[in-house]
Formats: sequence, structure tokens, C-alpha cells
Amino acid sequence: MLHRLSFLLVAATVALGSSAAGAAENRLRLATFQCDVTPPPGAPLCDALVEPAREIVDRLHACGIVLLGAERPVVLCAVDWVGVGNSGYDRFREELAVAAGTTPDRVALHCLHQHDAPGCDFAANELLAPFGLENKLFDAGFALDAMKRTAAALTAALSTQQAITHVGFGHGRVEQVASTRRVLGADGKVKFVRYTSCKDPAVRAEPEGLIDPAVQLVSFWNGETPLVSITYYATHPQSYYGAGGVSDDFPGMARRLREADLPAVAHIHFNGAGGNVTAGKYNDGAPENRPVLAQRLAAGMKLAWESTTKHAVQPADVEWRMRPVALPLARPLEDVAALKATLANDKADLRERLRAARNLAWALRCQSGRKIDLTCLKVGPGYLVHMPGELFVEYQLAAQKMRPGQPVCMAAYGDYAPGYIGTAIAYTQGGYETGPVSRVAPEVEAVLIAALRELLK
Repeated sequence: MLHRLSFLLVAATVALGSSAAGAAENRLRLATFQCDVTPPPGAPLCDALVEPAREIVDRLHACGIVLLGAERPVVLCAVDWVGVGNSGYDRFREELAVAAGTTPDRVALHCLHQHDAPGCDFAANELLAPFGLENKLFDAGFALDAMKRTAAALTAALSTQQAITHVGFGHGRVEQVASTRRVLGADGKVKFVRYTSCKDPAVRAEPEGLIDPAVQLVSFWNGETPLVSITYYATHPQSYYGAGGVSDDFPGMARRLREADLPAVAHIHFNGAGGNVTAGKYNDGAPENRPVLAQRLAAGMKLAWESTTKHAVQPADVEWRMRPVALPLARPLEDVAALKATLANDKADLRERLRAARNLAWALRCQSGRKIDLTCLKVGPGYLVHMPGELFVEYQLAAQKMRPGQPVCMAAYGDYAPGYIGTAIAYTQGGYETGPVSRVAPEVEAVLIAALRELLK
């Protein structure tokens, strides 16, 4: 409570000062920031579903921008973690908001969802603590420290902000990376779940299926000088994982390849609506496939950069939109007593108790009526949409159809609490994603499509 009160006081004071300064200058400005958020040895990874951190293969980062000069500042931040949910998501946004002199509802925070990376859900951790299971899901002390250090990096970056005169949009096709995760049979039911790495040649031979094959790119410029490249691509971002080697996997490697090509430009990458998309058709899990997938993704990023069309932009061309929504709770999670019993059962498998805590945190949140923020940054002719959970790619494709001929970029894996978010028909088709790992009911599609229409007006 003390943290919350101090946050509100500081945020209000800083936001007023920042807004006044922005109005006085009457121009758009940009600051970019980056912070190392690599977990310590022994930290749980992927919500304790894989081996804990044993070695650091790649450093993990939180990368973002602060856009200033159009009302209150806007923060976009991408983190090399598996997911941040519930009060963990709230706290991270609060820390960044205070640092930027804005409010949490103007902070879009998203994870890239690498599996050899940590997660964060303070609400679930609090539920686990009375049973001696605190920090079994993730290292809470490290997570909070990482949030504060990221906020400090943002604050430091504000001293180096630069003017923005143009926004650019481009797209580039990515070859042989993404494929559908849910292979349907003739009866319309899921025949195969083609996971991230797939060793079965028959399953890999199935068609690529429904994906979004393009990288979408947004860039900000000061005259002829590019300042930042922000890319979006929808797929599960794993090549191989699970042995304790902390890694940002092939999206992180692709990002570094682009940094080498354009060292004077900040590079930020977001995962799109890739809940039902993986590299399984093109990946058998062999370690040597990681750089191959990275090079293919980087090639698409390069094409998107080279296809960029620039547009002059002023404060009047920027708008922040928000739609809070209540997502329908999955039917099995309505039995809160059963979830509490599993959590308290010291004879139950640890993973089942951890899952019960995460499910219970979400169920209690839904029952309290607390909503999830869906947001959109409209800048020039383009729309940058920010969505929660492991969203199915159909939502991304639907959003693009709502604004034909205009750039629509979607980042998913925002608030991670809902888990997988399928379409209504997907819940009738079977498969892993719409089973016990989805915490929402089929009615979620109507809620999200209606909200997207509002955001993309």
C-alpha cells in the first residue's frame, strides 16, 4: 500500500512537469533504453517447467522507447522473459511509468516468450509463500530488482532524447520459420500439435498452415537519421530449450544481427500473436538450427527495413488509445475451492501446485472484476496494438483486415496471466493450447474482436 501511495504521488508530480515541458517544446521526441535482465544461477526458468539456470548462453535484455511530446509520455518495452502477469505486470508498468513521468496505462510491456528465460507473477508467488513454495515459480527478488534497474535505465535515457520528424513503416516476408502449431485433420479436429521442435518427419511434412509470414517494422527518424527500428513477428521463439542454458534464442540472435548491420540504430523486437504458431515445420530441435532460424528472421527484418516508407509526423499525428476488458474465466477455474485444495496438498506434484497458484491468481482476479488494458498507439498512418497472453494469430490477421492498406503491428504476450487465448472455434477442436493451459473461455473471441474494432477506429 505504501508503494502504491508513493507511486501515485510521484507519478502525478512528474507527469505534470513532463507534460508541461512537452507542450512548451511542441515537438515529438524519443529516448531509447536498454537494461540487462539476465537471471542469476539457480533461478527458475519458464515458470519452473524446465531446468533452472545453469549457464548463461546469451544475456537477456529489456529494450524500449519513450515517446514524448504528445500529451503524456508513452513507453513501449520488450523483455527477454517468458512472461509477466497479474501484479508482476502491474508493478513493472508502475516502475516504468514513474521513471518516464507518465501513468501505467500508457506503458505497453511485452515479453518475447523465450523458454530459457524467467517469468514473473507476484500474485502467484504470494499464494505459494504460506506453503513454503515462495520463489519456486521464479526468483521474486531478482524480478523486482530487474524492474527497478530497467526503470533507472529509462530515467537515464531521458537525458539523451532526440527530436522526431518522421515515422517509417515497412514489412518483409520471412521464409521457412513460422508454421501452424495446430494441424487439423479432415474432421476439423486437431490431428497433430506441431511443437517448437518436431522430430517426426510426417508431422513436419504437413502444410505450413495459417500464419502471418511478414515482419512488420516501425522506425522513427530525425530528418534523414534513423533512431530506432521496432520489429514485430508472430511465432513461438524457441529453437531448442530446457537444459538450463539461459538464452534469448533465435529472435534475440536475429536482433543482434540487425544491430551489427545498423549499429547506430536502436533495435527492439516484439513477438506478435504467435500462440498457435511455431517453427516446428522447419526445426527438429538440433542446436545448429538456431542460427539458421535467426538468419531467416533477420533477412525478413532487413527486407522490412529496406521497404520502409517515411511519413512526416507531429504531435497531432499521435494518439494513445486504451480499452479495458474483462476476459471470461475458463470454466474449470471457476472452482476456486479445488484450486486452493491442490495448492495446499503437500502430496501433489510441485508443478501441479505451481500451476494451481497461477490459475488461482487469475481466477481471483477475474472474480474481483479487475480488467486487462488493451492499448494502441496510433502514429501517422499506422497502428501499434498491444495485446495480452499467448494470443492466436487469427487476432493479428483480423486486426490487419480492419485497417486495409494501413500498417497494423501487433505485440502479444503483454499481461501473461490469461495464458493461451484461442478463437471460439479452436476450443471445439481439441489440442494443447485450448486445454488446461488456457485460462479463458471461448467467449473471449467476441470480447477481443469488439475491443480491436474500437482501438482501430
